Amino acid sequence: MTAASTYTVSARKYRPQEWETVVGQDGITRTLKQAIAQEQIAQAYLFCGPRGVGKTTSARIFARAINGFEAEAGEDYAFNVFELDAASNNKVEDIRSIVDQVRIPPQRGRYKVYIIDEVHMLSQAAFNAFLKTLEEPPPHAVFILATTEKHKILPTILSRCQIFDFHRITVPDMVKHLQSICEKEGIEAEEQALHVVAMKADGALRDALSIFDQLVAFAGRKLTYDVVAEHLHVLDHTTYFRTVEHALAGEVGEMMLLFDEILARGFDPHHFVTGIGEHLRNLMVTRDEATLKLMEAPEDVKSQYRTQAQHCSLHFLVKALEHVNAVDTQFRTSNHQRLLVELMLMQLGSLEGGEKKK
Repeated sequence: MTAASTYTVSARKYRPQEWETVVGQDGITRTLKQAIAQEQIAQAYLFCGPRGVGKTTSARIFARAINGFEAEAGEDYAFNVFELDAASNNKVEDIRSIVDQVRIPPQRGRYKVYIIDEVHMLSQAAFNAFLKTLEEPPPHAVFILATTEKHKILPTILSRCQIFDFHRITVPDMVKHLQSICEKEGIEAEEQALHVVAMKADGALRDALSIFDQLVAFAGRKLTYDVVAEHLHVLDHTTYFRTVEHALAGEVGEMMLLFDEILARGFDPHHFVTGIGEHLRNLMVTRDEATLKLMEAPEDVKSQYRTQAQHCSLHFLVKALEHVNAVDTQFRTSNHQRLLVELMLMQLGSLEGGEKKK
């Protein structure tokens, strides 16, 4: 077989098979493990949360665990678990096919588990047909409903489920997981590079793994911060540090030239606005050790922020954030977006009240 035919994407290759390998949902996995150990199995669960945070993965692990199947027992598992993607199978006929199967007890194991993904997309008729089964399920049936939009689920369904809210995966948890994959795959990656991947994924581990695969395909087995920032078209930290340095020195002209350089590199000016806002916010939280935990960044980056924060007054940071927030709010409706951002830079450069330092 060729290498291409044996390649498996990281999201599948490293899909958790046991509770201990589920990333960033410790509270939920601990509760589910305890319920299984105490044989307190509910007949309906609702797993809510953003995409790519482990809802379906946890449902599959739970289905195996309540039947006492090992992770490797794929064949046994397949006969006890039925999955339906309601995004594409949302008609009443699709639910009726499940309803017809529910009454038949499992041939092996104690439970038949029905995992319905994106359950909020079921039609009204399908919801009604499903509700009848959910009201009086046979003792061997367990339903696990997964959704990214909990508010769209009927209250009558919610009242019959144990609800678990999955949260976005934190940047440190995501970086740690990516580092473990790098070790297994023999990939050399800078922590700052993986941090950029985690930030870009915005809490979805599946997205982080997809981005990671793309980067390895593009850059090979060595991922540096510069390469990752360039490939993902992310403005690097240096750009924002320079902007604030110029603002503190009252160097409006230097900021205008830097902004022109950013546009010449093909960046959306709104991307710069949100980025400088995040940078100023990070400077604010690094001013105080008590709020330092609110910043998700490698230690060497935190150190850079601490150093610059020492030169920023509270007045400067608060006023700068107000100006940036105003531009962020007005940006989409403005007819002169470049001028709007340049005016913001002028305001930032005038906050400390001095002329350009000679």
